[in-house]
Amino acid sequence: MTPTSPSSEARSLRRSLPASERETFTSVRDVPAWLASLVVHAALLLLLATIVHTTILERHPEITSTIEDDELDPEVFQFDSSVTDEVGSDSELQIVSPSKAAAPEAGQNPLEELERPLNEDVKFEMPVIETLEIAAAEFTDVIAAEGATEHVGGVPGAMDRLTWEIANTLRTGKTLVVWLFDASGSLTERRAAIADRFELVYKQLGQVQGSDETDADKALKTAVVTYAAAPRLITDEPLDDVSEVVRAVRGIQSDMSTSKENVVAALQLVMKRFRPYRTQMRRNVMIIIVTDERGDDYAAGDNYAPLETTINQLAKLGVRVYCVGNAAPFGREQGYVTWKYEDGFTEELPVDQGPETVFPERLQLGFWGARGDDLDRMTSSFGPYALTRICRETGGLYLVAAESERGPKFDPSLMRGYQPDYRPVAVYAREMVANKAKAALVQAARASRATDIPNLQTVFNAPDDNTLRQALSAAQEPAARLDYPLEGLHRLLAEGERDRPKLTNPRWRASFDLAIGRVLAMRVRAYGYNVVLANMRSNPRSFEKQDSNQWRLVPSRTVDANSTVRKYEKDALMYLNRVVDEHPGTPWARIAERELSTPLGWEWTEHSVPMARPGQNPNNPDEPRLLLADEERQREMRRQQEMRDKPRTRPNL
Repeated sequence: MTPTSPSSEARSLRRSLPASERETFTSVRDVPAWLASLVVHAALLLLLATIVHTTILERHPEITSTIEDDELDPEVFQFDSSVTDEVGSDSELQIVSPSKAAAPEAGQNPLEELERPLNEDVKFEMPVIETLEIAAAEFTDVIAAEGATEHVGGVPGAMDRLTWEIANTLRTGKTLVVWLFDASGSLTERRAAIADRFELVYKQLGQVQGSDETDADKALKTAVVTYAAAPRLITDEPLDDVSEVVRAVRGIQSDMSTSKENVVAALQLVMKRFRPYRTQMRRNVMIIIVTDERGDDYAAGDNYAPLETTINQLAKLGVRVYCVGNAAPFGREQGYVTWKYEDGFTEELPVDQGPETVFPERLQLGFWGARGDDLDRMTSSFGPYALTRICRETGGLYLVAAESERGPKFDPSLMRGYQPDYRPVAVYAREMVANKAKAALVQAARASRATDIPNLQTVFNAPDDNTLRQALSAAQEPAARLDYPLEGLHRLLAEGERDRPKLTNPRWRASFDLAIGRVLAMRVRAYGYNVVLANMRSNPRSFEKQDSNQWRLVPSRTVDANSTVRKYEKDALMYLNRVVDEHPGTPWARIAERELSTPLGWEWTEHSVPMARPGQNPNNPDEPRLLLADEERQREMRRQQEMRDKPRTRPNL
């Protein structure tokens, strides 16, 4: 069969067409090739344009890699419903929210979790923290979370800064300022100092009496509230007249019936009483707390629900909180205020002023062979945790009006790099569960407060060997029990040491290194102390000088110890020197420097002191008597003690 050519097929197809269609077929066939190509390519371009346009409109994320089944780790990709976004002034999200509850379900007490042994697999759940439901229409203003601790130079500086803050708030609208005064007796002078400056402040704000008598609803209104065990409204309604405000503040009576300062309850009363000024009258509302203590009701045990709930409510209402207060003592719960009695006797009384962190992070240890009372009371440069956090999360400020009168001060600009963790307490506790170094530090700090670590006796009268042996035996009894609590602290910190490299925050690194360095140094000193006492007791040394009659132990760079204790010495020096090198100018470095200033070993030195001869009658005025070298000092101490022991009623502060 002969194949049919394409041209033959075309001619046959044309003959089979009707006459009307043959001409069309002929005209198409006669079209030039270039024109036909142009038409075809144009059609293709139109088609492609349609496809691209459709693809852009309906484009989906492109998958550029694949995951094999054997690469999936179920634990990594497991969903944990107990973890929620961490919000707060130090959160990664930088959300203005008051850091609500950090989790929606009930959990255990954070401190109970921390008290468990570190080698247990602790599963920590967050406590329930109540939140206040407020309609969205009631709070439309957004407040920037810019609060921090500021050193302002006492009450005058604090009032100047508050004047500036109130003036800025007035520029945005009418404002209600609620002054919330601690009613304790220790705050009498500060209340008076603030009252003295009220007229100047309000004059600067253009709100002195008579400045605008025709305005029935002045831009600035002021209310005064006090608190002790319970809050009390001093002004039933907000005032326009500054003279009335001054009279209200000067009329505040100190509440000496209780030592409680329930500041959270006072904040709750202020929100309840003055809420309509914010939600209905649309006024800005500022609360200014004036105190010298931290408050007593923010924790409710250890779950901190009152604090979290109050922060949540204040921030939702858009209420800024400021505080004129004292700096917390560094790593301590108790600070001191000077109280003068009616008979003129002055006394430093303990009050709750700290710590600056959620839980104390500084071990409570003394200094052997060196003075350390000034460091026990030194400032942290920050306000107490709860009040500072309330100010920060509501966009206010904690204004430091006073610091400890004893101990060194620190550069506030340098200390900004060592701010405490101001995130919610539940987040703080959860991170301690996750990091053994943090948990060990907080547990050791707590344990050190329950441990009685005595000061060491270093002076031993030795008129004869028997007297010396008796004194040495008495000194060894408490020293023999000393290493047990130190060993416990060391073991606890050593357990957390493996997570120390995970600490990225300089405050945590400085605190951990200082803690373990000091415990190791104290263990070395305690071991050496027992050794030199035991050696002297078993084989008393002879004096080189004829008139010597007393042995004293003084620090020495020679450590007479076994290999284990020598390793402790090496590690202690490494940790303490690292604190000094990495954190200069900070409280941690100051403590480490004091610790390093005293060598870790001991050595005996002989001395000659006057003392009564055996058989001498000290009650016979005709018989001369030589006093002990420090007897006059002891007499003065006894006189001072008698003054302190005089019956007095200590005030509730």
